[in-house]
Amino acid sequence: MLKLKLAGVAALMLFASAAYAQSSVTLYGTIDSGLLYQNTSAASFAPNARNTGSVFRYKDGGIYASFWGIKGSEDIGGGYKVNFRLQGVFDSGTGKFGLSDTPGVAAIFNQFATIGVSGPIGSFDAGRQIIPMIYAMAETDVRASQYFGSILTAWLGMNQAAGWPGTSTNAPIGALYDSNALVYRSPKFYGASLELEYAPGGVAGQPQGGTRESAVLKYSNYGLNLAAAYYNGHDTNPFPANYPTGPAVPATGLANNRFFYLGAMYTFHGLSVSGSYSNGKNPAHSGTTNFDLYSAGLGYRFTPVFKVTSGFYYLKDNNHSANHSGEFALGAEYSVSKRTTAYAQVGYVENKGTMNQTIVYGQPVAPGVSTTAAMVGIRHSF
Repeated sequence: MLKLKLAGVAALMLFASAAYAQSSVTLYGTIDSGLLYQNTSAASFAPNARNTGSVFRYKDGGIYASFWGIKGSEDIGGGYKVNFRLQGVFDSGTGKFGLSDTPGVAAIFNQFATIGVSGPIGSFDAGRQIIPMIYAMAETDVRASQYFGSILTAWLGMNQAAGWPGTSTNAPIGALYDSNALVYRSPKFYGASLELEYAPGGVAGQPQGGTRESAVLKYSNYGLNLAAAYYNGHDTNPFPANYPTGPAVPATGLANNRFFYLGAMYTFHGLSVSGSYSNGKNPAHSGTTNFDLYSAGLGYRFTPVFKVTSGFYYLKDNNHSANHSGEFALGAEYSVSKRTTAYAQVGYVENKGTMNQTIVYGQPVAPGVSTTAAMVGIRHSF
């Protein structure tokens, strides 16, 4: 009898261990920093900002921003899991957290704060998150939407040209993050997949106030990546430049943020080629905000640990032909180890008219000023 009891206790302990093993929590992150030289600069992204001269500085985020996070999942059976993710960026030079939707206000988890379910029919995540459009752009850009000279910095240049002050994540064209977002991602079907987003605004008396919606169709197979993205926002960036001194603009439900993207990338034996077209506008005031963006990229992976990438990004104002800019970036990355990458990159942007497209995310240039930048750095994940 005693042996049977001991065997029963052992079986229960084994079952408890197995059940516990079905849940996991992971602390993770990346630190990415380097030295940046830029031969021009500006104090802000304002349309009247002046050239303040060359700058040499410690810069966070040569490839992507430094970040840290906590993620976990629980197996609930039938191939389904409940997942959560908390992630935010920080400046490795100052320790400051990244920005939120409110101008000038930081947030601990400004990239992800989600809970969701994943399984055979796809995944569903709710909360603040990087939206599907950004992944589509990264997967069809040889420069992979990096923080130095890529489709991401060109798209940010579109936002700056539209009057975004760069002090919040709530941009006037498209979005990098959306708060209160509901995102569904389908499984792949012969390489094709669909991603849908809806973010309710929560504005009393105004069902469309502050809402966001987007859709992304992707194909990935045989070395070919294709992506088509649509984003539409209501009451985007409803803060004046002097907020919080001035009041926020009341939500009206007006569609004033629309972005289309078509992109492709093909990789064959280490050689990658990409191209894209996108348009961003304010549908309610397209006579003042309407931009086209074209991109082309070329890269080659010489060895499993060493690659070189390049990209050209041309941005034009459809309402004012004098306003246009072209940016070229070239970068090399060497994997020192599985978790550590050393990199060097150089870029040039020619801004005409009132354009102030930047080479490096977070490093403004003055409108109409051509600029050269170079950066060396290291990126380590943990």
